[in-house]
This record gives sequence, C-alpha cells and structure tokens, in this order.
Amino acid sequence: MKTRIASCSCGQLSATVIGEPVRVSICHCLACQRRSGSVFAAQARFPENRVTTAGTASECVLVGDEGTHARFRFCPTGGATVYYTTDERPGTVAIPIGAFADPDFTAPSVSVYEDRMHSWVGLPPDIEHIR
Repeated sequence: MKTRIASCSCGQLSATVIGEPVRVSICHCLACQRRSGSVFAAQARFPENRVTTAGTASECVLVGDEGTHARFRFCPTGGATVYYTTDERPGTVAIPIGAFADPDFTAPSVSVYEDRMHSWVGLPPDIEHIR
C-alpha cells in the first residue's frame, strides 16, 4: 500500500497515511473559503486507523454552513491546517490535499456547496456536483 505524508510548512506537524483515500472532494462553503483563504478547499478523507499524526497541533472547532462541526488541527507556529475530523463523520480523518505537496495526488471526484462556488471556477468534467 502507498504511504503519503502531509505536513505543515515548517514540518513540525505531520500526518502519515497508508493506502488510498476513501473520498477526495472540494468544498465551496463559506467556512472552507475563510479557513483556506481560497475560493474552495480540497481535501482527502482516510479511515482513522490508516492515519498517524506527529507533532504538536493547535485545535479550532468551526461550524459549517449547515451546522456541522469540524475540529481542525493546525501548526501553532505557521498556522497551516494539516488534518481535521468532523463530528458527523466519525472514524475518518480529512487532510487538505495541499498539505501533501504532491501535484500527482488523486483528483477530486465530488464538489459540494456549489451554490457558493465562484462563477469563474472550472471543475473536472466528470466530477459529482452537489449544490
């Protein structure tokens, strides 16, 4: 099985994953836009038992557009989110795709909260669309 390592910019906080993600998605919700500083956030979900974290993380609980709760773990030095969990999806860990710094990472197959998507954003032609 393939092993990947996601980390913050300084390398102090990391998450090592074994195997392929169970879902790769992009989210256009306003909470993800604010958190990521971009027009959408891209993340991959892995089974919790295939993720090992190392380093010191700060935690922030954010409430999504529909009231969901996510616990973001980020580097206390540089501030980059390295992984997060959601109360609504126990047993999984989501990791921002950019934390892997791998241009060949699996493309997203799902796009959510598209009613908040910026009009100029283009998506892969075969992606599942969820408004």
